[in-house]
Amino acid sequence: MRHARGYRRLNRTHEHRKALWANMAGSLIEHEQIKTTLPKAKELRPIVEKLVTLAKRGDLHSRRLAAAQLKQDAHVAKLFDVLGARFKDRQGGYVRVLKAGFRYGDMAPMAIVEFVDRDPDAKGAADKARVAAEEAAEE
Repeated sequence: MRHARGYRRLNRTHEHRKALWANMAGSLIEHEQIKTTLPKAKELRPIVEKLVTLAKRGDLHSRRLAAAQLKQDAHVAKLFDVLGARFKDRQGGYVRVLKAGFRYGDMAPMAIVEFVDRDPDAKGAADKARVAAEEAAEE
């Protein structure tokens, strides 16, 4: 029996899992769509949904709780300014997990994690802005 086994350990220590969720949640908030393995995607969904619920509340305490979980202030800012406002009238179910076949190297099941009402232009926007800034600096 597997009573009181509430989450997947993913063959990582507690500190490694905590860093993994912070990085993956930040990437999902930044790009609004990421590709990862299916077990990681299924574990990431409740973490990000709780962060979006904090963003919907929008007060200072919620912002500090979210900042304690995420690594970058830019992710917290986007979470509260963009995503919190976008999902203000939605009662949950902010993230969807889609199966995406199997990875070539080890046949690991892959999945795409994305926000339900995502902005298609958000994916790679930071990289495009960085490249444009570098080109402008060279000229």
